[in-house]
Amino acid sequence: MNLTINREVLLSNLNTVSRGLPSKTPLPILTGIKLYATETDLFMTSSNSDISVEVDITDASLIITEPGQTVVPGKFFIDIIRKINSKIINLYLSDDKILVIRADRGEYKLHIMDPLDYPQIDLISLENPLTLDANKFSNIIKETVFAASSQEKKPILTGVNFKNENGDLIATATDSFRLAQKKISIPEYNDFNITVPSKSLEELTKVIDNDIEIINLYLSNNKLLFQFKNVCFQTRLLDGNYPDTSRLIPREFSNVLKFNKDELIDAVERVSLLSPRDKEKEKELTYSIIKLAINTDRIIEISTTNASVGDAKEELIPTGLDVTSQLIIGFSARYLIEALRSFISTEISINFSGEIRPFIIRGEKDENLTQLILPVRMD
Repeated sequence: MNLTINREVLLSNLNTVSRGLPSKTPLPILTGIKLYATETDLFMTSSNSDISVEVDITDASLIITEPGQTVVPGKFFIDIIRKINSKIINLYLSDDKILVIRADRGEYKLHIMDPLDYPQIDLISLENPLTLDANKFSNIIKETVFAASSQEKKPILTGVNFKNENGDLIATATDSFRLAQKKISIPEYNDFNITVPSKSLEELTKVIDNDIEIINLYLSNNKLLFQFKNVCFQTRLLDGNYPDTSRLIPREFSNVLKFNKDELIDAVERVSLLSPRDKEKEKELTYSIIKLAINTDRIIEISTTNASVGDAKEELIPTGLDVTSQLIIGFSARYLIEALRSFISTEISINFSGEIRPFIIRGEKDENLTQLILPVRMD
């Protein structure tokens, strides 16, 4: 293998491929990036237990004088290319044992691995795509993925569920204490109900650039492949049936409060500085329990009490309210802040149906986006 390529082109594609490198693996070969040069294209591949990423480079700067393949140590290769200042980089194999990287007056040598030891990556056949607006799909991930569970006790909840229902793509994530759901219209397509690991989706959003207009989705029984530009990004799907969450969302509300989103976030962050933290196995978790009260004079108050530190209280002026009863409700400040930050709206509404029932958050400019939070008992 012997080729030259523009450094910026190589580095940009390496940043994409790096999303498939594992942090830990029992297979040392998977810490490498597979390079496969044909007479016209350079393919780069990475893979871990959840995702596989392949890029196909056909840039005008790419000149392949000798096809071939190898597997290079991923982290060291990326670090070298990132630090090199040369505009053009030459890569070639020496004695089929060393990858030589030449850049201006610099030369770097990396011990390579046998490409025959690299596992065969079976990408889904690129047939029958579901074509979506890339920006909309990236947003639907960002608006939901944070609500997925980080605990492995219920593996199915560590993913985001995507369901095609009557021409709508419905994305849902929940950890049993909160829920995020977004709905968008999609082209006519076969019905499906799949759950994608949240970590895979988080990595996907990091490689979807603003200049990508469309993204193609290809489904199989246990895999989902995203194809855009010169990238194939494949993830496994989670096994099991995702719980029916439709009954969790209240339809009627006794109290509706409207706030400026940024002002509410700032107030909650200040009050939560003194809030007690939940603990799990001696590890502190920043759930930051606070409470919201609607007083008889319709003043909105958020507060917290921490026996070992002190108290905090702030009064808020809503931009609108429809109140029929007094209310005192406790909840996680962290959950509320993360939910609020998923909205692009400057004004949001918090809709309550009781002190022990879930409340939901909606935004005036965020069509079909629902955030739900379960309250905490304040006994």
